[in-house]
Amino acid sequence: MAEEQRDLISDRGSNVLNVRDTRRSALGSKAALSTLSILVALLIAGQAVTVYFVYQQNGQISKLTKTSQTLQLEALQRKLPASAKPVNKMKMAMVNTPLAMRVLPLAPSAGSMDTAPASNKTEDQVKHVLLQADPRKMFPELKDNLMDNLKTLKTTMTDVDWKSFESWMHKWLLFEMAKNAKPEEQKAIPAEKVQTKCQAEANFGGVHPGRFRPQCNENGDYLPKQCNAATGYCWCSYKNGTKIEGTATREKLDCSVE
Repeated sequence: MAEEQRDLISDRGSNVLNVRDTRRSALGSKAALSTLSILVALLIAGQAVTVYFVYQQNGQISKLTKTSQTLQLEALQRKLPASAKPVNKMKMAMVNTPLAMRVLPLAPSAGSMDTAPASNKTEDQVKHVLLQADPRKMFPELKDNLMDNLKTLKTTMTDVDWKSFESWMHKWLLFEMAKNAKPEEQKAIPAEKVQTKCQAEANFGGVHPGRFRPQCNENGDYLPKQCNAATGYCWCSYKNGTKIEGTATREKLDCSVE
């Protein structure tokens, strides 16, 4: 009996232990599943947060890129001359273009720019050079007089272009005025006065020792008294220079009475 009781006790103890082990294993499995579920949830939440931050960063990067491109475009527009127009205004400019400009034929294509100018005239030569630089350039037809052509040009130009054109005309006018300046009036050279015989002999050039040089009055006639400094002789003379015979002397001579 005692052994049967022991066996019963041992069986009951083993059953209790087995029940406890089963419960512990079930609890362990539940705990593992809970932990795994929590880890999976945390992983999914982390990925979602990462995706959200990446999306936000992409939006900020695209905004920064657009802002940078806008600033670069504004900087380029500031560097352009005042007469240049933005690309988005080209359609409006074409609408506002006068009819005289719109009916003109299109500029020749780049393939035909190698051809020579239409003629040797300055106008055709300049047109050829301008079209080589920009094939889209157009030229209005100006067939009136100068003033009417200038009025037509003013209506087809913007205010900035017309002011620039006026400045160029002013410089061109100054250049033409400087080129066609009136020549200085040449002062008339008075005709050389005709010398008398006395004056010609008195003004004879060169140094000639002992040569006689007559003395003349303001009318170019010989003075009544003539003297030769080389010999010391004096004599009386007529107006034509003819020597009066017998008047030559080294003494004091008065020819007023002759």
